Amino acid sequence: MIVAIGCDHGGFPLKERLVREVKAAGHDMVDCGAFDETLSDYADFARRVGEAIVGAQAQRGILICGSGVGASVAANKIPGIRAAVCHDTYSARQGVEHDAMNVLCFGARVIGVELASELVRSFLHAEFSGDERHVRRLEKISAIERDTRTGVFDSQPKRDAR
Repeated sequence: MIVAIGCDHGGFPLKERLVREVKAAGHDMVDCGAFDETLSDYADFARRVGEAIVGAQAQRGILICGSGVGASVAANKIPGIRAAVCHDTYSARQGVEHDAMNVLCFGARVIGVELASELVRSFLHAEFSGDERHVRRLEKISAIERDTRTGVFDSQPKRDAR
């Protein structure tokens, strides 16, 4: 698998460690920066990671900022990106299995190196289940993206008995 990784200045030291770990696990990397601890903006790196995935240069992405929140918010503005902040291994795995999450975000100021490594392993080993209910939900997410691009919104959500 090819993994795009990006961070702002706050995530740089952790990113360096995770790049080594992901490569040691046999994955290829696309390093989207930052390349040092100079003050930088998480949105720039979220865009680069998201574009790498949407452009098929990578299958998944990892974003690190101080809290993980800003990177997640920015990445989710890109159609086709499903990013989430995960600070536990269950969410990192389940986010892929149920929601086809393709970008893992976390905060370098929130978690330590060992937990970050466990999150990355859980995220990269997980696979989307393909269960009908999960596919149906992803189709609804895709509809939201389409409606957002076209500016056409249905003010009344459709009721689904399932």
